[in-house]
Amino acid sequence: MSSLGYTASPVGGTPGADPDVRAHSEEDVTPGEIAVGVIIGRSSEYFDFFVFGIAAVLVFPSVFFPHFSALNGTLLSFAVFSIAFVARPVGTAISMAIQRRWGRAAKMTVALFLLGVATVGIAFLPGYEVLGRTAIWLLALFRFAQGLALGGSWDGLPSLLAMNAPSNRRGWYAMIGQLGAPLGFVLAASLFAYLYTALSKAEFLDFGWRYPFYVAFAVNVVALFARLQLVMGQTYTQAMQERELEPVSVTRLIDEEGSHVAIGAFAALASFALFHLVTVFPLSWISLYSPQPIVHVLMVQILGAFCAALAIVASGKLADRFGRRNTLGAMAVLIALFSLATPKLLSSGVTGNNIFIIVGFVLLGLSYGQSSGTVTANFSTRFRYTGAALSTDMAWLVGAAFAPLVALGLSAKFGLIAVCLYLLSGAVCTLVALGINRALESREGAESSA
Repeated sequence: MSSLGYTASPVGGTPGADPDVRAHSEEDVTPGEIAVGVIIGRSSEYFDFFVFGIAAVLVFPSVFFPHFSALNGTLLSFAVFSIAFVARPVGTAISMAIQRRWGRAAKMTVALFLLGVATVGIAFLPGYEVLGRTAIWLLALFRFAQGLALGGSWDGLPSLLAMNAPSNRRGWYAMIGQLGAPLGFVLAASLFAYLYTALSKAEFLDFGWRYPFYVAFAVNVVALFARLQLVMGQTYTQAMQERELEPVSVTRLIDEEGSHVAIGAFAALASFALFHLVTVFPLSWISLYSPQPIVHVLMVQILGAFCAALAIVASGKLADRFGRRNTLGAMAVLIALFSLATPKLLSSGVTGNNIFIIVGFVLLGLSYGQSSGTVTANFSTRFRYTGAALSTDMAWLVGAAFAPLVALGLSAKFGLIAVCLYLLSGAVCTLVALGINRALESREGAESSA
């Protein structure tokens, strides 16, 4: 596995080694297999979340909140949607404890099993007309379980790549796992577009919407085996140990290097704020306030997701040429400029809606492709594994969790200027965090050379 910059040594019988290493001595996985495993795993996770996000617009207001207006029902659905992001840091804390006690494979098995069970639970959940408020509470519970599971699915690969990839190709390696986002969205949106077209509205709301959740379970089974093959590989596990990329408690991380968690979360805020504002929010806004057919919107978004995938790949090239931090900062500026055009685009009919979606997806790909672990080098080695996971959790929570809820609620009351201000604030936070990070690095470099 020389392309990652290390050579593993036999560790099968080393006392005190990770349980995953002691139990397995099969052939090591190749870098290509690692990349494929990561993309499959991330795609399955994003597929689950986009299935819920799309259903929060097209299904849940009618099935779980039928006694509210379309707007209020959608806002309540978005409130449930945000629960997973609140649960995600909790899932990370619990999963790190599981990994310290039983190993990485046990942690990921529990996480992906929980994700699959929660998703299937939603698929079988009766609506409000059958269970009343109990249906809403169960929906929220399953959503919380999804968040716990996603927090526990951290495999540490971005940190491993960042520490072992050649210095001139770190941007390229960083973007690999991010490709799961557009792939997961394409699969989820395509399923909903097909079902929405093939079935009557009554059939779709009765049983059709449940099929994507069934598919999610099958996708998670495939992802489970792919990810387990990855983490059980002897070379991979040995490399993690050699780099001291092992879990520490979240409380210890916060006590000793909590400031780095905050900087890491805000450094990617522009990208995460944009994430749901080009995927979930436009679908809700257009469905409520535009005559544009839902299937047409989904098809435009699918095209946008393909553009985002190409942009993610391009971000790797840009980051390797200009630097990851410079690339992320430049994208934050572009997102800020894009935010200024948002009210005009979303109030200009079908053409404006489509431009907003396509351009938004391209900017999302360019920024999100480098949002993973951009400033995790700030963490000392023993905290980098947990620090990278928790920084990402907090970026999702602060930047993306409430984006559809806040954007739709404020836009309905005050107009689309609210979306502009939301995106603009995210861009400003990113630029400030990157500036602070640069200043800290410069100060530490001056102190070390003094």
